[in-house]
Amino acid sequence: MESDWDGDDFYPISAYSNDLDSREALDQVMRVLPERVGEDRLGQLFARLDARFRAATLPDPERSLRPWVRPTTEGPEDEFGEWWGRRPLRIPWAD
Repeated sequence: MESDWDGDDFYPISAYSNDLDSREALDQVMRVLPERVGEDRLGQLFARLDARFRAATLPDPERSLRPWVRPTTEGPEDEFGEWWGRRPLRIPWAD
């Protein structure tokens, strides 16, 4: 989704949904680990990757992708990570 991505690789919307689900699972793991883990290299890595994701996406308060992109786990929408409320700046599955 980043601007320097050449787009030669096919990236369907289902892959985006899977990536968000994977990030949600990682967040769940981080929540049960000792707090210091979030401050060490792993936490710093997630912070950098999340910043890259935010730079390649826009807030999507209307949840415009929700018909196609939904968490696979059940729960209140506001309990899921921020990534579920964002949409790509550049829609890679439309290229």
